[in-house]
Amino acid sequence: MTGGIITRAVCAPIGVALALLVVIGTAPVDAQRGRGAGAGGEQASSPRQAAPVDLTGYWVSVVSEDWRYRMVTPAKGDTGGVPLNAEGQRIAREWDPARDAAAGEACRAYGAPGLMRLPGRLHITWQDERTLKIETDTGTQTRLLHFGGTPTAIADRTWQGVSTAAWDSVQGGGAPGSPRWGSLRVVTTQLRPGYLRRNGVPYSESAVLTEYFDLHPGPRDSTWITVTTIVNDSKYLGQEFITSTDIRKEPDGSKWNPTPCTAD
Repeated sequence: MTGGIITRAVCAPIGVALALLVVIGTAPVDAQRGRGAGAGGEQASSPRQAAPVDLTGYWVSVVSEDWRYRMVTPAKGDTGGVPLNAEGQRIAREWDPARDAAAGEACRAYGAPGLMRLPGRLHITWQDERTLKIETDTGTQTRLLHFGGTPTAIADRTWQGVSTAAWDSVQGGGAPGSPRWGSLRVVTTQLRPGYLRRNGVPYSESAVLTEYFDLHPGPRDSTWITVTTIVNDSKYLGQEFITSTDIRKEPDGSKWNPTPCTAD
């Protein structure tokens, strides 16, 4: 290929030959600089670089609804608001926190489907360019949200399962420096069976959790995230279970207070 270009350059007028030599000399540099570039020569962005909103920082739950289910542990059998089927109701009536603790399953209420409803604080950071990390001080849990690719099967299911993430409903960003907006969509599967509430309201290993994280301004220049949670579980639920949870950004981590899971 190169030999053919040089031969044509020798036969061509001097100006054309010089232009061809310039192209030959600079092509490898341009190719290296444009590696991974998309249409128009723009460098391909990682999910972190492409983020339409910044979810990182320290956040605290604002419990403005379901106080009796979130701030205290409800009584056994109090399953109001959760669309449990007959089997789910039966399992909820058998809740025994002492049995969970003895079996090493004190964290059953701290799995991904129920974790965001627990009062406490979050610390959200980027673990790498394609992985968003959510840590909770309540129960000392860590969720990893993976962007792109197909979920990898895991041998041992965990409380947090396998979460895949994508930026959804991205708007703006047409011109350099223009504001962008959007939400984060997360789908979690491969969960270890646990509780939607601390009093034994169950979800099974077949549960699928879908979440939407929406950033928005609040009063007095505050910043909030609303997390809309949708749990589908044909084993224990008669229909999908939907909740929305508000969390407010904090200036720093001075109130961060990790505490272990408890069964009751």
